[in-house]
Amino acid sequence: MPTETHTRTPHPPTPQTNPPHPQKLPLPALLALATAVFITSLTETLPAGLLPAMSADLGVSESATGQTVTVYAIGTALTAIPLTAATSGWRRKRLLLMAMAGFAAANTVTAVSGNYTLTMAARFLAGVAAGLAWALLAGYARRMAPVHLQGKAIAIAMAGIPVALSLGVPAGTFLGKVVSWQVAFLAMTGLTAGLLAWIAALVPDYPGQPRGATPPMLRTLRVPGVTPVLFVTLVFVLAHTVLYTYIATYLDGLGMGGSTDLVLLVFGAASLLSIWLVGALIHHRLRALMLAAVLLVGVAAAVLAVFSGAPVLVYAAVTLWGLGWGGAPTLLQTAAGDAGGEAADTAQAMLVTLWNVAMAAGGVAGGLLLNLSGTESFPWTILLLLIPVLLTVLASRTHGFPAKRVAAGT
Repeated sequence: MPTETHTRTPHPPTPQTNPPHPQKLPLPALLALATAVFITSLTETLPAGLLPAMSADLGVSESATGQTVTVYAIGTALTAIPLTAATSGWRRKRLLLMAMAGFAAANTVTAVSGNYTLTMAARFLAGVAAGLAWALLAGYARRMAPVHLQGKAIAIAMAGIPVALSLGVPAGTFLGKVVSWQVAFLAMTGLTAGLLAWIAALVPDYPGQPRGATPPMLRTLRVPGVTPVLFVTLVFVLAHTVLYTYIATYLDGLGMGGSTDLVLLVFGAASLLSIWLVGALIHHRLRALMLAAVLLVGVAAAVLAVFSGAPVLVYAAVTLWGLGWGGAPTLLQTAAGDAGGEAADTAQAMLVTLWNVAMAAGGVAGGLLLNLSGTESFPWTILLLLIPVLLTVLASRTHGFPAKRVAAGT
């Protein structure tokens, strides 16, 4: 990552060097990245709200149609690390445009396909595009901002996640019911086409890394702080996903099934507030914010475990859950980038892979818990999983989640 200098250079700059850091955030470019994050998140989760209609048209069961979400996560988990390594030397803007074009192609095929196998192949392609995009976007946002605003830049880019979950999925579901599920996916294609033009016009370009400059995975794991961040990512996302995947079923068990949309809206609003707070404080308070995130989700799980019979306390717990979870992608992406240093791209790709492994595992684990113990086991499971997460964050005071953050380039 380039740093500013006030000394005179003995040679003129070479062509295609990094654009100079702006002194303030380039909001139009960062909002383009946030839209890319929105498309990535919504493409993954949109089938969940359209399962009955999709399964009817594809001629398969709803459980089989639900695997369109699983195969997306598999595509991301399998390809994020090798694709990131293979494209490390590519210009960043070219890579981002290719990733988003992959979403346009995959969503178009999903919309027009009447064949289950072809649909699954398109969803796998979307997952591949997501692996490339997720490993790229946080680092891209960092490079656009001056050092003291890098955390805020990542927070703006990551805001696309709660917007997709709280507004995008309900809107896509509504569009699918009113018109058709195919139109919902075609709308995603149209949005992506507009984003491609937006990126081409307003997002700055940066060079990739020289050949051989990206450290291999095993060497990256030996960098102090990387392994704790990856462990926290894996288990924290697993804990979240166990409940979030089955939130409608969980609320049904509480007699609040008719309030699922409102509960998700509250969760999304709290997540947006969390992202704003994280963006404002992350440069100097990453460790404290990460501890707060784990504790807030833990308190939320405890309230759900003990007081789930009171709807007002369920809403309070969901609010705490959103406050703890909303900023987590920003915190973990930033921590991985800081810990990775020169191996930041590899660390980010590993984080993306483990994130999707945790999502897939959370869906499976939640299903097993549902069959074996019922929905009341979800909050207790979250509490058990958060214990090693909290201990790891506490132990990583020097590297991983340091008391004093040293951002790349400082």
